[in-house]
Amino acid sequence: MNSTENIDGGPVWYRNTPPNLLGESPIYRACDSTLHWIDCYSTPCAVHILTVDPSTGEAIGRARILEVPFGRITSIYFRKGTPGSYICGYQQGIALLDEKTGGVVVLKELIKKEDSEAWAMNDGGVDPQGRFWIGEVDMKALFAKMGGKSLPEGYGSPRGRLWRYEADGTCTIMDTGIGCGNGIGWSPDGKCMYFNDSVPQITWRYDFDRETGKICNKMKIIGDLPQGVLNDGCVVDQEGNLWVAMFMLNCVMVYTPEGSLLKTIRFPAKLITCPTWGGRGNDILFITSAQPLPEDAAPGDEGGHVFRYKTELKGMAKHEFAG
Repeated sequence: MNSTENIDGGPVWYRNTPPNLLGESPIYRACDSTLHWIDCYSTPCAVHILTVDPSTGEAIGRARILEVPFGRITSIYFRKGTPGSYICGYQQGIALLDEKTGGVVVLKELIKKEDSEAWAMNDGGVDPQGRFWIGEVDMKALFAKMGGKSLPEGYGSPRGRLWRYEADGTCTIMDTGIGCGNGIGWSPDGKCMYFNDSVPQITWRYDFDRETGKICNKMKIIGDLPQGVLNDGCVVDQEGNLWVAMFMLNCVMVYTPEGSLLKTIRFPAKLITCPTWGGRGNDILFITSAQPLPEDAAPGDEGGHVFRYKTELKGMAKHEFAG
């Protein structure tokens, strides 16, 4: 494989009507071959549930749209042994979401309502032992980064946190100084955890203890992205490579576990948000995207729809929450 291979990822696979404002957090359920994702900024927030052919990845019919009037949902994961229920991040914390009704039960409020405009929960992940992890976004730090500006003098480091939530309800701060917590993934052997912080544009790798859920030896493995690009959601394949959605760069970039770029897969949407593996062999990548702002939209931009890419490698299915 050429170390700088560029690949055309293909056209829109599934066209949302209307386009998602911010499509995010896709997850695939093998037992009924359904793809689930959220539109964080629709009114109300909504989960889209689409049946797909497990062999070809073709969409079957139209997605069911589950409205969630509770508020903004930022990430969803399935619960092991509890059909029809997700664990989710919402703007202020962690909750359970009912797949049939859209009802929400709050588990932990981690950000006070009066502070929720300053920072919020964002992307999440589930580790091999079934713990739910979620990062926060410091809105001031994020807006400064996207505007090419510095934080105000005296503000200090970004104030976001990385949380770990366990099946017994224990919730622990695992890291601080987070600007915009995004994709989280684990190596196939469960010994490493990867975490995207989009404000410094860094992918961090930690040593991970599967039994205790502790992380240590934080190391930068991916950085030096173009100005304004946000390393967003990510997944890991069975060889340990990271597949990272690049918001503002119309692509998914594939890296070795050490952070060397293998290939770039390009799509006709500038705001690529998050991938997930699916299909019978976990060899189909489904990718969500966001609508560009009208003033930023380029001709032909297909943001707000879902893309599909058939891979030569098999992926690591996303884990389910143990509670």
